Amino acid sequence: MKFLSLVGNSFGCSATGERLVSAARDGDFQEAKALLEYNPRLAKYYTFGGRNSPLHHAAAQGHHEIVSLLIELGVDINLRNFRGQTALMQACQYGHWEVVMTLVLYKANINKTDHLNGGTALHLAALNGHSRCIRILLADYIPSISKFYKLIKKRSKMEEFVSESAEGNSLYEIINKPADGGVTALHMAALNGHVDCLHLLLDLGACVNEVTVEDGTTIDLIGAGSTPLHYAAYGGNPHCCQILIARGASLAAENANGWSPLAVARSWHRHWLEEILSTPPQERITTSPSPYLCLPFMSVVKIARECGWTGDSASNYADQCAVCLEDKCTVAASGCLHELCTRCALYLCSTSNTSTSPTGPPGSIPCPLCRHGIVSFKKLPTTKPLPKTLKPISSLSCCSCSSMAETDDRTARETTPLCHPKLAYRSLSSRKFPSLKLNPNLCMRDSDVIPSLINRSAERPSFRAQLASYSRSSFRTSYSHSKCRLWLCSLNQSVETPSDYLREI
Repeated sequence: MKFLSLVGNSFGCSATGERLVSAARDGDFQEAKALLEYNPRLAKYYTFGGRNSPLHHAAAQGHHEIVSLLIELGVDINLRNFRGQTALMQACQYGHWEVVMTLVLYKANINKTDHLNGGTALHLAALNGHSRCIRILLADYIPSISKFYKLIKKRSKMEEFVSESAEGNSLYEIINKPADGGVTALHMAALNGHVDCLHLLLDLGACVNEVTVEDGTTIDLIGAGSTPLHYAAYGGNPHCCQILIARGASLAAENANGWSPLAVARSWHRHWLEEILSTPPQERITTSPSPYLCLPFMSVVKIARECGWTGDSASNYADQCAVCLEDKCTVAASGCLHELCTRCALYLCSTSNTSTSPTGPPGSIPCPLCRHGIVSFKKLPTTKPLPKTLKPISSLSCCSCSSMAETDDRTARETTPLCHPKLAYRSLSSRKFPSLKLNPNLCMRDSDVIPSLINRSAERPSFRAQLASYSRSSFRTSYSHSKCRLWLCSLNQSVETPSDYLREI
């Protein structure tokens, strides 16, 4: 009897988890919030087969508010699906820079590689031409100094200014990290003709003569030993070829097949590239800095992590942000000292595609109020850091009625965040949501009835009190029928939903 009860609860919680997945995929914040308020453990639910969690679905569809909601509940930010992809990888693949910003602010690991070809989030962003995502991914590695553009050409001096990552990787190592077959992010941007990504990667120190290797499962039609110029010749974009040549790419370099970039262009009938790849330029070509290069990003990200990125509304007009006219000013731009809120400063660094100004060095962004070049942001004296509160537990316990590992009742009660019911949600949209009011009697293993999603009011008597009002004989008859109906209802829901999600994978 107990086994049948566990099976019934499993199907019931599976249906609830599928509802959360649908809400995360469709961007229904209120539905997702209600489901997670009812049972926070659903944040670690994943679909059958693809193992895509609600965090994966929300990130792939660009719903950054739901992503922030799930992270605040303590879900593993680096959770992988069956392909080995994290939510950050899927957000970079589809170009949802707001989700990438949210994940980076929560310190998501950008060095994770997938199980297919060893690609990182940077590879996926370069492959699909998302320059903003590349800029946000490297926010912790580009120092907010005016000499960055000059020092990046001298890598030995540049490493003194770049902050160390948690894994000890430098900016040069991250930019030139090879995937399966030795393919770098610069190879992918050159192959697909993404000029902005190519330009940005080169300005950040990507090696122009990095070659591929004959290793792994990647099918390379060009051959091992190919440089990014070989890939640009195969892609057929003349602008990419010109930028690579201007940055020192060799026209005479041959790969393992003995092909030069010109031979690759001729083999694939890229006849419009013969003039560019046949004769080297007579004069040295100079290129302007990438419009997506952003120096003040690191400074404002540090302030956002320390003091939050959604402040309180301004109490008077003097403290009000002049850009959004909503939040209180928390940061000041270096140089002109114009004050902004942290959220507007983050958006300015993410969306600006003009990295030069008449009064600023390369990589500075123009101030929205006076057009002065901003190199860094400084925290105002009135900006206070966030209070140190208990962080939500990252490893949520797994109950027996979900697609997760089983734990005993004592471990589930100790590890579940039900003991910390007050969680504040923060997102880039500056919305504020009330704290959760959680029911500690949710989803227990010995429960005989599938919990309902309808919140019980305080005036309604408890479940045991209701049972006491019935006679034992009448309860056995009515309860057995209702239990059977609930079990069959949840069974139908769990059978119909997995095919929809398997179709997407």
